[in-house]
Amino acid sequence: MLDTITGLPIHPLVVHAVIVLLPLSALGAILVAARQRWDRTYGWLVVLGAFVALGSSVVAKESGEKLASRVGWPEDHIEWGEKVPIVAFGLFVVVAVLWFLDRRDRDGRTTLTKVVAVLVVIAAVGALAISVLAGHSGATAVWKPIVDNTTVGQIPEP
Repeated sequence: MLDTITGLPIHPLVVHAVIVLLPLSALGAILVAARQRWDRTYGWLVVLGAFVALGSSVVAKESGEKLASRVGWPEDHIEWGEKVPIVAFGLFVVVAVLWFLDRRDRDGRTTLTKVVAVLVVIAAVGALAISVLAGHSGATAVWKPIVDNTTVGQIPEP
């Protein structure tokens, strides 16, 4: 399970969901943390995006382990990849809490809600950083050996 789908490894397919949804959710989280009105209007969308990003990150991690058992264990990528579901979970939790608190705080944000908003920004920055580092290390593991051993124009155009 979580190995292949129609003969292709699941990992490179599902990481695209993580690469898109986690940074988008993180950016959305920063925006809704900045303005309570935006959270009331768009917060549910950010919470949903963070939830799907979390689920995708878990599938990416598990399917990545299956793929690594076939092609090798890129240690740098594994280190960063293991952190992605953790930061995705943290982002989901704090953005969901902020969304809940902003529904409750009708007359402006309380001190607790402001503290949670700061935690949302911290979690979002962490999620952005970790997702970029994991993605870059994975792309490096796959493409660097190919690029290092080929030249542009080596394969003639059809």
